[in-house]
Amino acid sequence: MNLLAKLEKKSRLFGATVGSVLIVCVGIIDYLTGYEFAFSLFYLIPISLVTWVAGRRLGIAASLASAIVWLFTDVAAGHSYLRLIFYVWNFLIELGFFVTVTLLLSALRRALEHERALANTDYLTTAVNSRFFFDMVQKEIDRAQRYKRPFTLAYIDIDNFKTVNDRFGHMAGDQVLRSVVKHARKYLRKTDVVARLGGDEFALLLPETGQESAQVVLSKIQREILEGMRQSNWSITISAGVLTCVHAPHTSDEIIGIADDLMYSVKRENKNGIKYSVYAG
Repeated sequence: MNLLAKLEKKSRLFGATVGSVLIVCVGIIDYLTGYEFAFSLFYLIPISLVTWVAGRRLGIAASLASAIVWLFTDVAAGHSYLRLIFYVWNFLIELGFFVTVTLLLSALRRALEHERALANTDYLTTAVNSRFFFDMVQKEIDRAQRYKRPFTLAYIDIDNFKTVNDRFGHMAGDQVLRSVVKHARKYLRKTDVVARLGGDEFALLLPETGQESAQVVLSKIQREILEGMRQSNWSITISAGVLTCVHAPHTSDEIIGIADDLMYSVKRENKNGIKYSVYAG
């Protein structure tokens, strides 16, 4: 599985290039060993590589190329048939075999990706879960230490959530949680992450985002959430602690703990607010 994980990180160009070279290499060996030696099974090596790294379409293209190379080497090695239909038939059989393997591998990778996504996702809100979020924050810390780029983390708590649960029921509470994520995503980039850390607590990770940009984004998210709650007649507000890291701390626990403390300082005061701070190391 470690090998598969490493291959998934490779680019499509890498998969297509290496796969093409391997198809040629297998074809040469196939020719040198002669048509008496069945060699078609080894074409599955480049086909599988291309499919796993570059996707189903290029995998099918690799299957077609492999079938053509197989037929060419078979004929060049001296294997002759009485009728043209035998060439066509054998080519189609090999192609069908290769394509079948490609489709199965493609389906397997999609299934693995779906399973991985479910393991990293909060089932109720579709935000990422706390375990995965901590891992992402640590990776962002490592990246920030290397490239010296700032990033921002926001810790968000829903005010009066218990009141909504008690008054309207848990289904309404679940709707509140989903709404918070939906409204937050409206102003987030694809590179940003929203996570549910547990209960009514959420967090945002904003890579390469300074304090000024973070203030713009968080104020928009706060207004969006408050307007959505008002329209649903829920007395919900949010308290948030926002920490921008100019020099990254060493661990995700440290930065999340600081943002959590900022959030609770808002809760202890008047709630419904955002407190910003900068971690300069």
